[in-house]
Amino acid sequence: MHYFRKNTALVFLFISLLFSCASSEKAVSGKQVEKWEQQAARVTIIRDDFGVPHIYGKTDADAVFGLLYAQCEDDFNRVERNYLWAIGRLAEVEGEEMLYSDLRARLYMAQEEAIRNYEKSPAWLKTLCNAFADGINYYLHTHPEVKPKLLTRFEPWMPMYFSEGSIGGDIESVSTARIKAFYESNKSLGYNSYGDGLEHPALLAEPKGSNGFTISGKHTASGKAMLLINPHTSFFFRGEVHAVSEEGLNAYGAVTWGQFFIYQGFNEKTGWMHTSAYADVVDEFEETIVKENGKLFYQYGKEKRPVTSSKVTLAYKDGREVKEKTFTTFRTHHGPITHQNGDKWVATALMWKPVEALTQSYTRTKKSNLKEFNEMMKIRTNSSNGTVYADADGNIAYYHGNFFPRRDAAFDYTKPVDGSNPKTDWQGIHPLEETIIVTNPANGWIQNCNSTPFTSAGEYSPKKENYPVYMGQSPENFRGIHAVRLLKKANDLTLDKLIKLAYDPYLPAFEVLIPGLVKAYDVQKPIDPKLKEAIDVMRNWDYAVSKESVPMSLAHFYATNLFKNGSAPQGLSLIDRISYYANTAPEKERLEIFSQTVAQVQKDFGTWRTPWGEINRYQRLTGDIKQPFNDAAPSIPVGMASGNWGALASFGSSAYNTKRLYGTLGNSFVAVVEFGDKVKAKTLLAGGQSGDPKSPHFSDQAQRYADVQFKDVAYYREDVEKRAEATYHPGQKPILTK
Repeated sequence: MHYFRKNTALVFLFISLLFSCASSEKAVSGKQVEKWEQQAARVTIIRDDFGVPHIYGKTDADAVFGLLYAQCEDDFNRVERNYLWAIGRLAEVEGEEMLYSDLRARLYMAQEEAIRNYEKSPAWLKTLCNAFADGINYYLHTHPEVKPKLLTRFEPWMPMYFSEGSIGGDIESVSTARIKAFYESNKSLGYNSYGDGLEHPALLAEPKGSNGFTISGKHTASGKAMLLINPHTSFFFRGEVHAVSEEGLNAYGAVTWGQFFIYQGFNEKTGWMHTSAYADVVDEFEETIVKENGKLFYQYGKEKRPVTSSKVTLAYKDGREVKEKTFTTFRTHHGPITHQNGDKWVATALMWKPVEALTQSYTRTKKSNLKEFNEMMKIRTNSSNGTVYADADGNIAYYHGNFFPRRDAAFDYTKPVDGSNPKTDWQGIHPLEETIIVTNPANGWIQNCNSTPFTSAGEYSPKKENYPVYMGQSPENFRGIHAVRLLKKANDLTLDKLIKLAYDPYLPAFEVLIPGLVKAYDVQKPIDPKLKEAIDVMRNWDYAVSKESVPMSLAHFYATNLFKNGSAPQGLSLIDRISYYANTAPEKERLEIFSQTVAQVQKDFGTWRTPWGEINRYQRLTGDIKQPFNDAAPSIPVGMASGNWGALASFGSSAYNTKRLYGTLGNSFVAVVEFGDKVKAKTLLAGGQSGDPKSPHFSDQAQRYADVQFKDVAYYREDVEKRAEATYHPGQKPILTK
């Protein structure tokens, strides 16, 4: 393929001219342009008053063509980067530090395999993949001022790398640090111990998950089912889109930049919301390696099987040069070798069925009822997610995961298992009926906040003892506790009331933590007037976050400092750690860390009585993927908090060589949907639809985001046209209608 030709002279020529381009552009034929123009003529893009693109095509392929064209208009930078990451070429742009991310991608699928998967796809899917590539390439053809960092031409096999919906999915759990340690150190058969090969988020890392609520008509004012779509992702991670065709497509929602299907959203009859189920679907197999006559084998039962090896050459940017590094990679029938434990090589197995996963991801958007949705779920390739569902017939459902290998319960798959023992092999895939599913529970609501499925529907939740342990290992968290409390009392809901519920300011983690601090003060009775004042503020707090709240400021830093410097034993869950600091940690320690917190806030902000909104801010200065932050530049106060503390409306903020905290992930795209004779919805984006700072839609939702002012969705054509800001065909200059 054109992208992967190795031509050193051309590479260095383009490096010298463009600094970052490492491939030459294939000439576009007049015939190709004519084909693109014909397809573009069958596509109409209407931009509404918030810049949301509503794409109308004759066929699904036409809608996909227009959808990718519109995404590139909004943020080509993110479209390109997602594919650089997915296909394993990010180091060519971002340098050697991304080399092992690229190697990880190639361990699971080489370009030749992606091409074979594309070629074996059913005709309809190949047509959509072609439309994907054509839509992006036509954008680049009609926008010569846009200079890709590397990918000057997109190919129809590329979506095979990017098929499930999440930008990373299961593959992100495979540690690039362990891959580097193994492939840098094992140029021979030397052995080193590198421990567990799966990435585990830091304890205080903002939860990268989501909230999903589905509510039956018994709790809504209209008697119709409702759905909350509340992903917690990096800001600007997904755009808001609407794709319509005359072949039955009419899907609205969030699309991960560069994908040709709506990932989280709804059509007129059904809605779907993905949460991270954190089910055990990635397993590690320790292989016993034997070297005989210069060849590698691994023990499997009584036989020795040959280790498959192949050469992978990766390019990476080093200053103004492009260099290459070649690796010999290894694989067993369990999967690629990703790291090493002692004298054992470890193969990491995960779901990798790109054609089936793309089929499931796309066809999901066209289902009309629960029966059809269940049939789609039987494909069983939605491996990293749970799915929260509602429909116009009034059904509600939750699927806790979708892909579950059948395993022998005698083994603990949370740890590496012995790959030489055939009994540890996956024994097929559980049928959908054996997985954890909740359908129309009598309580009339279901929630998942990346929490245990065994509280998802209150007393009508699935029972833990009815399922293999590996299906339901997600622990409870404070968001799940918070959601259950609210939903138990929810009645007569409207879309606005559902929004209010989803943004409830109460923080259950501090309901546990802060009384332990106050108790420590009352027992110790230290003589410190400033500390007494601060404790009294905490004593009288209602545990709700707001921009005006002083105790919220102190509580956030107090909890953070406890987690960083406190004495809690290793290995505790977040809930157990909060309980430890509330009830078990020495009272003196609690007070010392709180005193340090008060002094920290005093030093950084001039007074310990600093309201949370002065500290916790939204800021977007550029369209860069890795954005800068500056205390001296304009920013917006935000009265939301970390999901770690149980905030349903999550705002993960940190300092970036700044005093203030700036949000970068959490609530990003949020939607509330009501089904019935006609679908109704409201949505909100962090910032705006466009990644271009010059666009009016770069930040037109930023203040609305902070103020929780949702916008009404224009779903039906007549409503879209009433709110149309511009109408055009791809390749044409937009015709302004307002």
